[in-house]
Amino acid sequence: MTETVFQVRVPTPLLQFGFDQHEIERRVKEWLVLSLFTEGHISSGKAAWLLSMSRVEFLQLLHTRGINYLNYTAEELAEEFDAVDKLQVKAKT
Repeated sequence: MTETVFQVRVPTPLLQFGFDQHEIERRVKEWLVLSLFTEGHISSGKAAWLLSMSRVEFLQLLHTRGINYLNYTAEELAEEFDAVDKLQVKAKT
């Protein structure tokens, strides 16, 4: 994958957390990719590729960062619960 280099200014107090340049670059890249994903600009597959990880690893990253992968509307969620209820009824008979 080709890369473009940007200069990013980081407030010096952030360095007190022990991040080196590599860790800061990794976190900025992760933040950018997660932002693009949550805003709907890229798919989970593309996001995983950009972060050099599998799609499963990306889904785990979303979970770790507290980002919902599925974002149902109230109506969609009600439909899903209704479908589960119907499946449970069929399974009992």
